[in-house]
Amino acid sequence: MRTAITGAALVLLGALAIPLGILSPTAAAALGERVWPILLFVVAITVVTELAAEAGLFHVLAEQAARWGRGRAWLLWLLVVALAVVSTVFLSLDTTAVLLTPAVIVLARHTGLSPLPFALTTVWLANTASLLLPVSNLTNLLAQHRLGGPAPAEFARLTWAPALVAVLVPVIVIFVLFRRVLRVSYRPDAPRPVDDRPLLVITAVVIIVLLPALVSGLAVWIPACAAAVVLAAAFAVRRPHALSVSVLPWQLVLLASGLFLVVEAAHALGLEALLSTIAGTGDGAGSLLRLAGVGAVGANAIDNLPAYLALEPVANSPARLVALLIGVNTGPLVTPWASLATLLWHQRLSAMGVEISWRRYLLLGVIVAPVVVTAATLASVLAA
Repeated sequence: MRTAITGAALVLLGALAIPLGILSPTAAAALGERVWPILLFVVAITVVTELAAEAGLFHVLAEQAARWGRGRAWLLWLLVVALAVVSTVFLSLDTTAVLLTPAVIVLARHTGLSPLPFALTTVWLANTASLLLPVSNLTNLLAQHRLGGPAPAEFARLTWAPALVAVLVPVIVIFVLFRRVLRVSYRPDAPRPVDDRPLLVITAVVIIVLLPALVSGLAVWIPACAAAVVLAAAFAVRRPHALSVSVLPWQLVLLASGLFLVVEAAHALGLEALLSTIAGTGDGAGSLLRLAGVGAVGANAIDNLPAYLALEPVANSPARLVALLIGVNTGPLVTPWASLATLLWHQRLSAMGVEISWRRYLLLGVIVAPVVVTAATLASVLAA
């Protein structure tokens, strides 16, 4: 509910900027034209992933990973890493944080393993693995628009090198931190029965068709909406009680809309000039590291979405835009509010009785975030 209240306050504040003359109706209309496809995609993909979770797809994948792990904790963990990366890249960071996290916690408990390395893996990779494709992160969709709407393959051509580094660094760190835990053996429990196998099969087919459609070059809201409609129809027939307002991310949409309006009004008041001084200019390695660092600090200070929106105007080249994405996507590893995905992840952990100290999380993030951001930025420079 805090998200909804904050979002409503921001929408009201941003709307007041129009009659006050800070934000012109033309500018507000142009902003709406830019963001409606993005927000529609967020709604549709959230419906898809929520219904997929309700059908049991993520739990089935986790149980299959337990069988493929062959009793080796390190192998099982690597399979979770792969699942988290695929989930983040194709279905967005929020999917990994919100829906995959409970599945891997249940998996860890059923195999008698500590849930901590699995929980940390999902939240770190939810953030750091969200660089590769436009659909991976809301900031990427905004950047795609800023770049003139390149196809997903072209977008990935710009981001593949930092995306790879941003996955490898946290994976190495987690393995080193939990190497003793991950060297043990386990005996997987018997898989739980599927409540509705036809619904699970329909859901799996929809997801299998959706993933390549999201990178086909179509506007991503089109296949996402089609998948949401198909799944909603299937659930209406087989499990109608699962269709409720709770599957709609209305709080997130309200918050994002408010942030869009407020930051746009702030730019009209001269925010861009101030940030140009802080973030610098140029496409050299030092300049890109500076911009990525400012983006990471901004994300940990105020959340990654407003940090991106505030700094986007000073990211006036493809190289600078990628550096900004590196900062705001891979840098939010320090504070709990650095990304909405992190907050949602912690809510799921608390609901499942998994305790993780924010102090320990912050200390680890202070060490890892600068390494990830720096290494990923240098990788983007070398790959250019």
